[in-house]
Amino acid sequence: MSDQPNESKLGLWSLVCLVVGSMIGAGAFALPQNIAEKAQTAAILLAWIITGIGITGLVFVFTQLNKIKPELQSGIYSYARAGFGDFIGFNSAWGYWLSAWIGNVSYAVLMFSALGFFFPQFGHGNTIYAIIGASLFLWSVHALILKGIKEAALVNILTTIAKIVPIIVFLVLCIAAFHLKNLTFNFWGEGLGSLFSQLKSTMLVTLWVFIGIEGAVVLSSRAKERSYVAKATVIGLVGTLSIYFLISILSLAAIPQDQLAHMQDPSMAYILQTLVGRWGAVLINMGLVISLIGAWLGWTLLCAELPYIAAKDNIMPKVFAKTNKNHSPSGSLWITNGLIQLFLIVVLFSQGTYLVLLKLATSCILLPYFFSALYAIKLLFQDNYYQQNPHKKLPNALAAFVGVLYGALLIFAAGLKLLLLSSILYAAGVLCYVWTKKSAGEKVFQPFEALLACIILVSAVVALALMLKFL
Repeated sequence: MSDQPNESKLGLWSLVCLVVGSMIGAGAFALPQNIAEKAQTAAILLAWIITGIGITGLVFVFTQLNKIKPELQSGIYSYARAGFGDFIGFNSAWGYWLSAWIGNVSYAVLMFSALGFFFPQFGHGNTIYAIIGASLFLWSVHALILKGIKEAALVNILTTIAKIVPIIVFLVLCIAAFHLKNLTFNFWGEGLGSLFSQLKSTMLVTLWVFIGIEGAVVLSSRAKERSYVAKATVIGLVGTLSIYFLISILSLAAIPQDQLAHMQDPSMAYILQTLVGRWGAVLINMGLVISLIGAWLGWTLLCAELPYIAAKDNIMPKVFAKTNKNHSPSGSLWITNGLIQLFLIVVLFSQGTYLVLLKLATSCILLPYFFSALYAIKLLFQDNYYQQNPHKKLPNALAAFVGVLYGALLIFAAGLKLLLLSSILYAAGVLCYVWTKKSAGEKVFQPFEALLACIILVSAVVALALMLKFL
């Protein structure tokens, strides 16, 4: 924000901790069971190779776009809008926002599932006591962010440091319990389906743990120095990729896949309970709660920021653009947290689980990632930057094409059922977009945009019809 005082903006390590804190949340502590549920060693190794290449491609897409187009200060949303118009830009912002706040609902479920280890009343995070506790925490975070972005970022730094300690202890103890035969036995996953089906089952999980890698880009307008954005993103990528890979492989080496696949979330806690006794589970569950506090805080910052920027551009309703005296996006924050509260109540009555919410949140972010990579490809043929820097064209082209291919693969891996479900949420966005444009007295759709809107609405109708059929 141009009217935000420089002393209240974010430094390099605040941005690094935001990226790492946003990614290392629920996913890291539930990763061992989630990734081993339907896959064995070969598929898991291949999944990490593909994910590592794909995420690296996306990271370099974000960093190159941040450098080439410094005037686009809200990342994923602004790239899609600049490249493909208002409606695509809106859907990118809408999908990212959906992913962010639905992800926070999943964090609430897992946080109180972890607390359920100490207090049985919380169960698996979806009891009445868990929902009340999650609601109290939700509005505490809300109050903290209303006090100011920098204050919230400071808390995020402290929780990011605190969550790394139990993860390091976990990795050390898994190394001590390392058994090569657990990795090599049934290496190809016979009985779990084809290698491709195993790989497909892991792809949304591996993407989920990396969602947040673009966090510094989304908050680039709040960075003290523009160069900090790329540095924070790359540091976050290298650190988290190393941690996730080690968690997956070392847990599989310590506990056989058939046991790991049936462990309760957070599986990291129950692995240590198996290896060293109850104190291991206590340590991990405490670390998870701290981790989720930081991740929940980081994601609340992100999912309040993007609709705020979009509203300033007349892409989302003006209520999202309201700020308070501390320069916090108060309008966006109230709406976002109100929806999280509503979904927490839905979780209570539907008995929703962390993994279901995880997959829904991940499916919603696929289009924003995909369109960012497409925009990077478009610039290869249109922007003067490459005439002045021809040596950058080949590596940037490689990163952009990797990002597009990875995005397309993930859309395929999500499957028709999940995509249809997410189309219902995107359809609600279409109605919001129409209202925003009509309120501003602007033309709503270009011809291509009208076609895309029809496809979204028809998909949503089909999804609702199928849901009613199976009720």
